[in-house]
Amino acid sequence: MQILADVGGIPGKDCRGFCKYCYFKKVKDLKPLGCKYCPPNQIGCERCSIGIQDAESEFKPFYLVANEVQTTLMLNPPRDNNLKINISGGGDVSCYPQIKDLAATLHQFQIPIHLGYTSGKGIDDEKWVTDLINLGVDEVTYTLFAADAKLRHQWMGDPNPEVSLKAAKIFSENTELHAAMVIIPGVNDGDVLRNTCEKLEEWGAKAGILMRFANTTEGGLILGNGPIVNGIESQSVESFGQLVKDINSEFPKLRITGTPVCDPETGAPFALANKGNEPYLDFIPEVTGYATIISSAVAGPKIARIFEKIGASDHVNVISTKKDIACLITKYDLEDIDLTNVQDTVFIPGRAYIHELDANRIFSADGIERLVTRGPDTLSVDGELSGTLTEEDVIEQELIQFRELVGEINFYGRDFNGRHENI
Repeated sequence: MQILADVGGIPGKDCRGFCKYCYFKKVKDLKPLGCKYCPPNQIGCERCSIGIQDAESEFKPFYLVANEVQTTLMLNPPRDNNLKINISGGGDVSCYPQIKDLAATLHQFQIPIHLGYTSGKGIDDEKWVTDLINLGVDEVTYTLFAADAKLRHQWMGDPNPEVSLKAAKIFSENTELHAAMVIIPGVNDGDVLRNTCEKLEEWGAKAGILMRFANTTEGGLILGNGPIVNGIESQSVESFGQLVKDINSEFPKLRITGTPVCDPETGAPFALANKGNEPYLDFIPEVTGYATIISSAVAGPKIARIFEKIGASDHVNVISTKKDIACLITKYDLEDIDLTNVQDTVFIPGRAYIHELDANRIFSADGIERLVTRGPDTLSVDGELSGTLTEEDVIEQELIQFRELVGEINFYGRDFNGRHENI
């Protein structure tokens, strides 16, 4: 369990400039997308407008952040021996000017500190690193990109790439460092990636997270800012998944995971769909309702496989949109769906950026009034999180989430006039 110490900050502004590949680069003013937090009759709220751009606030004063953490601890006394405080925000925590003051204050709680995503671009000297380690930092998620100073300078705009690489080495030697690498085809894959992993093993890093570069709307660019880098084609999901498996097998000292796929050690995401895990499916209740599940290009086929394995494919059909990641599905993805394949009850992803007004309008366009509801926020564990879990942990979480989904299907799942027989 982790308690978030949100320092705020704005991408591109509070991180010494955009990296070339940054998801938030080229963001234009856009109309709110809609989400589950919007008022019932209003499309748009803070989460699906400035929130999705990570642009809620400038860096916060450290004492406000510390007070928020203290309040959380008072209201929810820690019961987890593995509890950590995660310092993170919309900006880069290595650029947060009061990071040492904050760490010193939080250190008084005697709870280990995790530095959330940092690129290291704000590190100007090695003492910055040792000071934070002495103040209780024992885990770091570090956007490395490559163990190549020239590439870091070119692609990340790192003003001191040699220093930031030295910082990564010191963190690796003294904390659990999880190195994140957005993989740009032809830039930091191939021999460059393997050299980076060799360095990480040599330094003693804990893990490596490979992140597939999104350069299209289908890949997840929903802020009107694609392509981020002209002339770069996104790697296919299948090719990227194979790369993750190859790197994991070649570098056994590193725990390699990938997002949106895959975790070779746990089988995530959707370990329940994998061969050999069928006995666990007995813990999912019988499906008695009828419904259509809307999901992503990555998750959809695996969700369908799980329902097929539990003998429920005659009750539940899964429609995969073109979007790779389910929580980034918008109303525009729904407009491409053939309604003749949609049953009377429809589940959209819990965190999708869709307002109920838009969903109801789209799914009743053929004159059939359907019940549209949201499923659980997640149905599996992404590679960014599964790197600290075992296969059993992942399966347990998936079972909890699928039991919840089946419960909702059985409660809401309507079937009018046997229409499901034609789907």
